[in-house]
Amino acid sequence: LSSLKKFDEIKKANQAAAKKLVEDQLSSSSEDDDEDAEVKQGKILDKTFTIYTSQTDGDASELERTRQYMNEAFQSGAMTCLICIASVKRNQAVWSCCGCFCIFHLVCIQKWAKDSLFLVSSPLTDDDFGKKDYPWPCPKCRFEYKRSETPSRYYCYCGKVENPTVDPWLVPHSCGQICEREFKPSCGHKCLLLCHPGPCPPCPKMVTTTCHCKKAKPVPRRCSAKAWSCHLPCGRTLLCGQHTCENSCHAGDCQPCPRVSKQPCICGRQTAERLCASPQWQCDQVCGKRLPCGNHTCEQVCHAGPCGDCPRSGKRSCPCGKTKFTLPCTEDVPTCGDSCDKVLECGIHKCSQRCHRGPCEICRQEVEKQCRCGKHTKRMPCHKPYLCETKCTKTRDCQKHQCRRKCCSGNCPPCDQVCGRTLGCRNHKCPSGCHRGSCNPCPETVDVKCNCGKTVMKVPCGRERTIRPPKCKQLCSRPPACHHSTQEKHYCHFGQCPPCRQPCQKTLACGHLCPVSCHDRALVKQTGLHQSAGPWEQPAGPAFIQTALPCPPCEVPIPVECLGQHEVSPLPCHSANPYSCKRFCGRLLDCQNHTCMKECHHVTKLSSSADGKKVGPECSQCEEECTKPRPPGCPHRCVLPCHPGDCPSCLQMLKIKCHCKLSVLYVECLKLTCADLKEKELLVSCKNQCPKELPCGHRCKEICHSGSCPLNCNQKVKLRCLCKRLKKEIQCSKIQEGQVSLECDALCKEMKRKASEIKEAEAKAAIEEEKRRQQAELEAFENRLKGRRKNKRRKDEVEVEQSSWQKYKNLIMLPVFGVAVVMV
Repeated sequence: LSSLKKFDEIKKANQAAAKKLVEDQLSSSSEDDDEDAEVKQGKILDKTFTIYTSQTDGDASELERTRQYMNEAFQSGAMTCLICIASVKRNQAVWSCCGCFCIFHLVCIQKWAKDSLFLVSSPLTDDDFGKKDYPWPCPKCRFEYKRSETPSRYYCYCGKVENPTVDPWLVPHSCGQICEREFKPSCGHKCLLLCHPGPCPPCPKMVTTTCHCKKAKPVPRRCSAKAWSCHLPCGRTLLCGQHTCENSCHAGDCQPCPRVSKQPCICGRQTAERLCASPQWQCDQVCGKRLPCGNHTCEQVCHAGPCGDCPRSGKRSCPCGKTKFTLPCTEDVPTCGDSCDKVLECGIHKCSQRCHRGPCEICRQEVEKQCRCGKHTKRMPCHKPYLCETKCTKTRDCQKHQCRRKCCSGNCPPCDQVCGRTLGCRNHKCPSGCHRGSCNPCPETVDVKCNCGKTVMKVPCGRERTIRPPKCKQLCSRPPACHHSTQEKHYCHFGQCPPCRQPCQKTLACGHLCPVSCHDRALVKQTGLHQSAGPWEQPAGPAFIQTALPCPPCEVPIPVECLGQHEVSPLPCHSANPYSCKRFCGRLLDCQNHTCMKECHHVTKLSSSADGKKVGPECSQCEEECTKPRPPGCPHRCVLPCHPGDCPSCLQMLKIKCHCKLSVLYVECLKLTCADLKEKELLVSCKNQCPKELPCGHRCKEICHSGSCPLNCNQKVKLRCLCKRLKKEIQCSKIQEGQVSLECDALCKEMKRKASEIKEAEAKAAIEEEKRRQQAELEAFENRLKGRRKNKRRKDEVEVEQSSWQKYKNLIMLPVFGVAVVMV
């Protein structure tokens, strides 16, 4: 079971791979996808260049170099890492060189920098290993970077965002923000493009600047082309100090004066015609002036200024330098007779001769010398070097070959053999000297051509086997394989041409032309041709053959009327026959109220019928009751079957309730439906008093009526003042309208005043009583604190005298309350 399961998985995988291969090989064309990709790429480029072109009024002529780098970033296989010779994908971490703007995989450039630093700072070739900061070069342009500049993280092109996200609507490896890198050469402005590969374009800003010679007025110009010439004569004084510059306005320093003039030499003895640019020159004559000593002459060649003192004046030393003599300049310094003792060329021994003039002899002392490799010793003259015949067996820095140099000191020279290893391209061998580590990328390039050979793309050597051929914009020149005289225009491609998409245009039996696409070479899938003998036999994928298919039925629309003459619809030519539209017939029946409800059908036209929409014998007969609308208010149906014309008058009695809903009335339907509003009001009234209550609470006095009751209530009610002492009878309607009010008189006010005074007196008495109680509690508390010291202190008893109000309060209040009760 496990083997069968595994076999089924492999079978499905193989079938899927075969299907994908067939679809890729037999697909019509990839031009649509390519066009969509080009449209998308164009939108991304326009978005990237928008800020720049807005500064240049749409001029994008300076962006060609940057556009080339961005097109390579989008083109499949064009962006290749020169170290591993593999394509650089969107989701891979990369690093870009700031010199040549070439893009490498981050892992590859880190390995490259590590290997380069190791080879340069190897201890076999340098004694200062680890002490110097050796640089490492770019694999393409050899621009040198410091050890500290070795990339360790993945950044976008402008260096703002670490690990930029993969966005299909941005340039690969871009963060989508404004670049803002300084222009080179620096002008104080920053790049306005979105984060992009390659160099930044020239600065598009407008600045006001003058010409090189500063004579013309300042004019606004592009910052990248702010240096300009007014083409007027420069006029600046040249270095000769005699002439002015005659060249047109130019940048930098003026050229040397081109004129010729007579210039004296430095000593002034001779005069010659020379360029003004080099006025100082020396003649070949010796000065010959008498020196201050009077015995010798100056031996210097043409010079300026005084000749100086005699070189033989003052104290002079003997040849060995041990003794100094003061002699006239006419006498030579004698030897001192002591030993020379100057260090010889060997740097070890000294000269044993007596003080002498001229150079010392070579060192002839015999010493025991050790050879350069340190394996042998021998006595021989000091000035002769000693080299033994022993060959060095150490491995050179390439770690492959032996040194084999005689008497090697241990610091073996670099290997002088050619590397010869096959490069990553598998086409060439490494021409460099034998070395350690990986070889440099192959410097050769290979042309990859399209099918017609007119479009060529240069790729690194070794990539021609895996890279897709370039897109050729030339039209395919192959002859058509169908019945058309010319094939549909499409671009150059490999493999078979895509199926013809032109209309067939063959004449069909009905006389119309075939409108479908050409089907002379249609792909037909054949299945079930071969049955597998068992699970060990791998079934073949679906087979596709190219064959000519017959033209399909004619689909030209022809107007056809339905059976019931309701509509005219366009039908395909091959099925253009009368049909039923599935609607109702809709013809008006004899009752003149209903229509035929049969599905759209054929109707025989009668000779006496001039109208084409009259019913025929095939239509249905009306069997419905009369459904015509009755007069307003009549609930009864018409007693006749469905008929033409008006219905007869209704003579039935209606049972209705009056306006007040208390009595039941019987009225003829005809009278009620034909009466106007006033007559209908009288017919429905029961002639009794209305039982409804008014908002004031009294019953309505009107006869049974419709609508709301009138609000003018005439019933009398009692009205009292605020203190309820006075009262008066008034009509209810006036009280509801707020026209009458009963105010309190003077006696009411006097009673209110006395009652308020009594309340105030009671409140004050309560406050005084509370104060006395609190004072008594305070004294009791103080007595408890002081103890039983009654003999030592004097008690001052204060008798509280009652006020007059407290004494006669009861005598005053009882009569007042009695009078109030009587008045109420």
